[in-house]
Amino acid sequence: MARLAGRIMLLYGVPRLIVALLAGAFGALATPPFGIFAAFFVSFTLLVWLIDGLTGHPDGGVFSRLRSAFILGWVFGFGYFVASLWWLGNALLVDAEEFAWALPLAVLGVPAFLALFYGLATMLARMLWSDGFGRLAALSLGFGIAEWLRSFVLTGFPWNAIGYGIMPIPLMMQSAAVIGVSGVTVVAVFIFSAPALIGTKRGMGIGLALAALLFAAHIGFGAWRLSGADAAIAAAKPGAATVRLVQPLIDQSRKLDDRERAAIFEEHLTLSALPPQDGQKQADIIVWPETSIPFILTDNPDALSRISEVLKPGQVLITGAVRAEDAGPGMPPRYYNSIYVVDHHGQIIGAADKVHLVPYGEYVPYEDILKSLGVTDAIAMPGGFTAAASHTLLKLPNGQTFYPLICYEAIFPDEIGPQVEGSTALLNVTNDGWFGNTPGPYQHFLQARLRAVENGIPLIRDANTGISAVVDPFGRIVRGLDYNQKGVIDTTIGGASVAHWSEKSREIYFWLILVSMLMIAAGTRAGFNFRKN
Repeated sequence: MARLAGRIMLLYGVPRLIVALLAGAFGALATPPFGIFAAFFVSFTLLVWLIDGLTGHPDGGVFSRLRSAFILGWVFGFGYFVASLWWLGNALLVDAEEFAWALPLAVLGVPAFLALFYGLATMLARMLWSDGFGRLAALSLGFGIAEWLRSFVLTGFPWNAIGYGIMPIPLMMQSAAVIGVSGVTVVAVFIFSAPALIGTKRGMGIGLALAALLFAAHIGFGAWRLSGADAAIAAAKPGAATVRLVQPLIDQSRKLDDRERAAIFEEHLTLSALPPQDGQKQADIIVWPETSIPFILTDNPDALSRISEVLKPGQVLITGAVRAEDAGPGMPPRYYNSIYVVDHHGQIIGAADKVHLVPYGEYVPYEDILKSLGVTDAIAMPGGFTAAASHTLLKLPNGQTFYPLICYEAIFPDEIGPQVEGSTALLNVTNDGWFGNTPGPYQHFLQARLRAVENGIPLIRDANTGISAVVDPFGRIVRGLDYNQKGVIDTTIGGASVAHWSEKSREIYFWLILVSMLMIAAGTRAGFNFRKN
């Protein structure tokens, strides 16, 4: 392994960048649907050796070394994001005649932008680089800061953060309940980078021991927490309700066809009216996916009447829909990506609007400037959607309270505010049909599952084409329908949360972990400089 490390470190110019690109792309195997977390051991081991070999231009000084580190990290990130996010382009092919021109922007442009954060990560790491195990801490620190910034800069897009790669199954998800995905990312980078020490020897003993300890703690905590999971859920059973999830499997091209609207609506109603499954009692709550109703519901009293005909006494329907709001005389209406709650009388008794909209999908940032350049929405709403000011809890007649997350809001841990306390479940309605049978829906589902683990409450997730499921507070799938399956799920959810750590405490632990990595990196860097002198 020492020979391989030496050869990687001695690479220069284009060969070095090619290895960095391939190393990043190989890491995509750690993301769903593959979930091969060991792929990141290869990616980050190679990245450490590549950074080891950086020297910069002899006359360039510190700036030259940092620039070389930034470029290396950017190429690594570009490979990772192209390989794991190529499916974004599929959404533009649904209406290819209108949007195919933007395919390179989605497949290459978005990864190129996101890779800037990984360039920053390796540049920060290079500033604290040494020849021992401390350089693993430096890399962990750099990626921790980069992923934190990626979660909110320019509205944020923390999709496929490195931490998700070490959490493919519930046993490996539980650490997120304590330190969050951000904290797990920092620890994961240290663990994934550790094999690099075998090839370079210095600091190998303490570095591998620390990485093994962190990985054992990650797995051990998961096993300990899951050992008491069933008892914790049983204790939270009072107030349980039966939920039916409707997965209608409507092709996205049909949803864009005005002639199909009535048929699509009736397909949802037909599935909702099916008899209970597997000995379950009649559902108390029926859930439809995001924008299931293909028209403005409040403008169609006949549609509300049809819903009342299908719902049994005591049942409620929760459905995604577009909500229109009068903006005043002479102004076009405002449109919201919303959730409605409809009772068995056909009355709308609750609503919640999406807060975190998708840039260029649901609204155009810097609209006046970009529209002059020809950039427009990928949706049919004139003027795009309007964002709600805050999340609104959905309070149901039977006492259940759901915290709504519409579509990709579920990838943002910070979207879930303190009002989640006391909620019965997280409710994520989405339409991943835009992305076809690609890794996208599977990646989205994993990230949504982690929100249940972090907040200690079940997740109800309903998707048009899948993956729909009820997930318990420990990230385990209670019942689900895979991608591209049409049907319904009937299952019971509990009425209370299990013990969990707060978002504030997870944030504190994240920063403590970052400070710890900084101290390790700075300490070994100081020792490295002392030995050199």
